[in-house]
Amino acid sequence: MNTKRILYIVIPAVLLLVLYFSLRKGEADLSQITVSVQRGTFSAIIFSSGQLESEKSESISIPEKLKDRNLRIYELTITDMVEEGTWVDSGSYVATLDHKAVEEQLKAAQDEMDRTLSEYEDSKIDSNLNLSNQRDLIVNARLDLEEKKIIMEESVYESPSIQKKAAMDNDKAARKLEQEQKAYILKRKQEENRVDRRFINYRQVLERSQELDKLFNSLEIIAPKAGILTYFKYPWGEIIKTGSKVGPYNSVIATIPEMTNLISRTYINEIDISKIKTGQNVKLGIDAFPAKELTGEVIAVANIGQAMPNSDAKVFEVKIKIFGKDKDLKPAMTTSNAIQANTFADTLMLASDAVFENDSLKFVYLGKDKQVKQIVWLGEENENYVLIRKGLKKDDVVWLTEPANANELKFQGFDIYEEMQKEKENAKIQAEKEREEVQKKQPAPGVLPSPGPMPPRTVLKN
Repeated sequence: MNTKRILYIVIPAVLLLVLYFSLRKGEADLSQITVSVQRGTFSAIIFSSGQLESEKSESISIPEKLKDRNLRIYELTITDMVEEGTWVDSGSYVATLDHKAVEEQLKAAQDEMDRTLSEYEDSKIDSNLNLSNQRDLIVNARLDLEEKKIIMEESVYESPSIQKKAAMDNDKAARKLEQEQKAYILKRKQEENRVDRRFINYRQVLERSQELDKLFNSLEIIAPKAGILTYFKYPWGEIIKTGSKVGPYNSVIATIPEMTNLISRTYINEIDISKIKTGQNVKLGIDAFPAKELTGEVIAVANIGQAMPNSDAKVFEVKIKIFGKDKDLKPAMTTSNAIQANTFADTLMLASDAVFENDSLKFVYLGKDKQVKQIVWLGEENENYVLIRKGLKKDDVVWLTEPANANELKFQGFDIYEEMQKEKENAKIQAEKEREEVQKKQPAPGVLPSPGPMPPRTVLKN
């Protein structure tokens, strides 16, 4: 009985000890995971977050009358506007512009119209008076001429000197009549011009008043077509909404996107932008619908970068055309973009976690039993793998974790490092040559390029 009791106690204890040491051995093995270099198809993928937009959209603008410079209204405030994302039908209400500002201009124009009308009527009366006076002068000159003519005829019985004086007085009276008649013609033309100017001023003010009245009645803006209303956004980030000011130089209030032609607008950092080209395939996810997966294509890559807010980093705008249609998609939804930058059909690749680096080298721990620090020349990478240009071959075994004796291991492959440095130097020299070539083609500072032969009339003579 005692022997059985001892066996019942000893056997479980031994089993527990065996299990403990087995688990410790398993833990040690887990810290020494290795992977092999593979050969196959490799896709370099660049990930980014974007926003849905319509490639084509119908703009909702200010009334056409507001673009008329003669109205002298350069901006109006939006006093009311429907919420963004509202579905509007063709002809539905969208926004209202400030009536009060137009009403003030209209009142001022009507006052000015009354003043110019009064000036026009006064000018007609003044012209009639002036021309009437001028006609009286002509009548008087004509009567004076007739009188002088009678005196001249009666002087035939007088002495020659009296006859000569009578003839001279007759000539003066004739010239006076002729002068008054010519003066009347000029005076009439002058008065006509003055009255016409007054009438033109009145007509201009009248037309402006009429146009302001038309503008006042068109300050309620309606939708040109049915669709989802989106507020207009400027490139610098400002959004047109209630309280914003619009005018001839910023005439768009909102847009109605065409949801059958969607793009994702995204921004790529300056490190990866050189890998992005038009025509590259893209897989897109919609944050609002995690189960949806869309496909697309890069259709535009910006040539000029822009600074990120509160950062020195630069990003470049990229537009991605989305294939197909989906009624669930809405403007401004966030997209997760996976851009397939490059595809290599037959190449060496390695898990990214197996690559280590120090200040100047990238290397792997090569060998299952006897390890070395192998310097590697890497290529493009994706979320899991990196391309191997030099330093490894297919089926080489490398470690995912540092071996216990990592500090004692020696580097090999310094010839690869020297080759990498040489290529960098050659690329630098080539870039310098290209820069010098560009500078040679540019004119020297302070020297203007010759405009070619100058016309004779512009040649300066000493």
